[in-house]
Amino acid sequence: MSTTSSKEPASLRFVGIIPARFASTRFPGKPLVDIGGKTMIQRVYEQVSKALENVYVATDDTRIFEAVISFGGKAIMTSDKHKSGTDRCFEAFTKLDEWFDVVVNIQGDEPFIQPEQIAELQNCFAEPNTQIATLAKKVTAKDSIEFLTNPNNPKLVINKLNEAMYFSRSVIPYRRGAELEEWISLHPYLKHVGIYAYRADVLRELTLLEQSPLEIAESLEQLRWLENGYRIKVGFTDVETVGIDTPEDLEKVKDLLKDS
Repeated sequence: MSTTSSKEPASLRFVGIIPARFASTRFPGKPLVDIGGKTMIQRVYEQVSKALENVYVATDDTRIFEAVISFGGKAIMTSDKHKSGTDRCFEAFTKLDEWFDVVVNIQGDEPFIQPEQIAELQNCFAEPNTQIATLAKKVTAKDSIEFLTNPNNPKLVINKLNEAMYFSRSVIPYRRGAELEEWISLHPYLKHVGIYAYRADVLRELTLLEQSPLEIAESLEQLRWLENGYRIKVGFTDVETVGIDTPEDLEKVKDLLKDS
């Protein structure tokens, strides 16, 4: 496993890479859907560009590539064989003409990602030993038990160094001796926010790892990294991001835009 750089975050160079593919199983063509007069990928790109000077879309589809170029963005064509956004990010990184110390991986279906969330990720690299960083949001009394138990909202637990110990689609930890309805008030549960940043050398190593048993069980790629001994620093956000996985999610987002 690699050792990390001793550079401070002010001197580190960050690049944002947004993996985007056309052939989504649940929502084909998702990056190009219209959201209030702009494609989803344009909205994501513009939000990320508020925080990072260097931003690229990594795609395997010429339609997405051309759409990004048409609104003045930067895009890189990648293989259509990748099984994860992490792999697509790394291929795009290898095709850049300049070096960056840290790669920020932003999901292409998060049109409301906020600049301060990316800044929080960057702040995680104030510690020179940070290899990977991600975000978490505290589950509050305003959230429902259904929200907490929803397997589409992965949860995580952290240690005293604010490093991830485990991620799960189940509720962790299990609150013994209490009714489920009381759990949120009895423990500071954390929801995982799926945005990552990696040191460049660590990103390369992650793409060489084989799928792990825990990853396969939970269908959470980050468990592969933990099983192989990598450390994941966790930053915190109060912003509830709105991801779009299905056409139904898109309609909810359009309603949000009308109300804003």
